Amino acid sequence: MEKISVTIIALNEEDNIRDCLESVKWADEILVSDSGSADSTVDICREYGAEVYKDKWLGFGKQKNLIGDRAKNRWVLNIDADERVSAELKDEILKAVGSNGADGYYIARKNYFGKRWIKHCGWYPDYNLRLYRKDKGRFNERSVHEAVAVKGRKEHLENPFTHHTYKDVADYLERMQRYSTLAAREMFDNGRKAGMTDILLRPFFTFFKMFVIKGGFLDGAAGAVLSFLYAAYTLSKYAKLWEMKNNPGRVP
Repeated sequence: MEKISVTIIALNEEDNIRDCLESVKWADEILVSDSGSADSTVDICREYGAEVYKDKWLGFGKQKNLIGDRAKNRWVLNIDADERVSAELKDEILKAVGSNGADGYYIARKNYFGKRWIKHCGWYPDYNLRLYRKDKGRFNERSVHEAVAVKGRKEHLENPFTHHTYKDVADYLERMQRYSTLAAREMFDNGRKAGMTDILLRPFFTFFKMFVIKGGFLDGAAGAVLSFLYAAYTLSKYAKLWEMKNNPGRVP
């Protein structure tokens, strides 16, 4: 039977990591790259027998490649601390890696905002390629929105991760500050600029796409709040990009 290595990157995830590890304790190997947790994250990981490495933060893509390169097994399942593998998904993963059917597999995510599963807004099925042969797949090394590129055949699994995306509005806003800075920095480094059109229109189209085109209105008030929050993220990202160009002293 093919063996599977689970890889996780973590920072101060004591509220999430136990349930995550509980859902993948069946794996042959669990590897965690911790980038300086000040809470009990590392202790919880070791309680589950995970191999924990204390690594300097390199960015999402590089960090996931760093821990993936340490995997001893041919198959790697990358999972975030706020994601869970159901019993049905576990069985499907084990069947997939033993079938020699593909070199990488996309897995859907049931994304939760608070306690509510968001079925629209473009949040479902939200396929991500997370199960891959180590010799065939590798993350692109972007600062944010990283993804696995697989050289070979790719297929989709039927059962999804459960993803506890944001605990509440405050959680979203806190992470928005960090992610919008990373996204703006990446665009700035790639020579992108932000003008009046970006500042005025992109946030509006973000809301319109999520709430109207992607059916966010079907999620009620939660869909409206989430669509507005993503519009705020878009504004923050392009406003920071504009500031990086026009006020270099503020470049992070």
